[in-house]
Amino acid sequence: MTTRYTSAPAADLDGTQSVIDIAQQAVEPVLLEAGNVYAVRTPGGGTQTLNLTGPEYTGIPARKAGNTTVRDATSFQTYFDKHADASTEVYADAERLTVTAVLDAHTADTARWSGHRLTLHLRKTEAWAQWLEHDGRLMQQEQFAEFLEDHLPELLEPSAADMLEIAQSIQGATKAEFQSSTRLSSGQRQFAFVETVTAKAGQKGQLTIPETFVIGLVPFEGSEGYRLTARFRYRLNREGGLTLGYKLERPGDILRTAFQDVVTAIGEQIEQPIMNGTPA
Repeated sequence: MTTRYTSAPAADLDGTQSVIDIAQQAVEPVLLEAGNVYAVRTPGGGTQTLNLTGPEYTGIPARKAGNTTVRDATSFQTYFDKHADASTEVYADAERLTVTAVLDAHTADTARWSGHRLTLHLRKTEAWAQWLEHDGRLMQQEQFAEFLEDHLPELLEPSAADMLEIAQSIQGATKAEFQSSTRLSSGQRQFAFVETVTAKAGQKGQLTIPETFVIGLVPFEGSEGYRLTARFRYRLNREGGLTLGYKLERPGDILRTAFQDVVTAIGEQIEQPIMNGTPA
């Protein structure tokens, strides 16, 4: 018997050879560790780099970044102590009421990212904003009296009780025709009026208010309190009406002093100098 051998198609031989080639190139699997860089050989005889140092492999950001904003010096100090180093830079800006720390600032010899920052952005208190809002504005008697009553906690001299009595006197004279104003030797201002309500029509009276008064205000949240002097303002119109108000003495100076006191308090707790300005 004659046995015949038939050759396999060329395509089948090529496929088998590919499998053999891949099998010969296969290696035992190796466990790669995150945080390292590996060079591996490719099937074509070259090399490929595997970088496993990124945060998607390690779970750790490559560097600290971001700008944290705090509202008082104590919070600023807490965050600063945790992240600052010897090359950290600190800037104070009186116009913006900010203190900014560049925690990863450049060193003398090495450039750094300067992307991790801490900013103290002082926020004015509601009481400060309200007193400044009405500064220099004349109000109707009842409106002015209500303003004083709403802000009794800030009134220092005369006392809150005395100022409450003044406010009540102002309210009680809203239905009156004011005729004259006299400055007393004590510095107080006395207004003469005539009642116009039906029950008291023609009845004369006097309203006395101090020339100045002193208030105590906390300019910024978390800061100390400061004393401000206010001068009473008034106007008598032709119809016998009286409008009242006050003018604060140099509140801008108090605000700058309060900011500088915050900067000084921070400077006493850190080793880095505080520069005047803003970082790049």
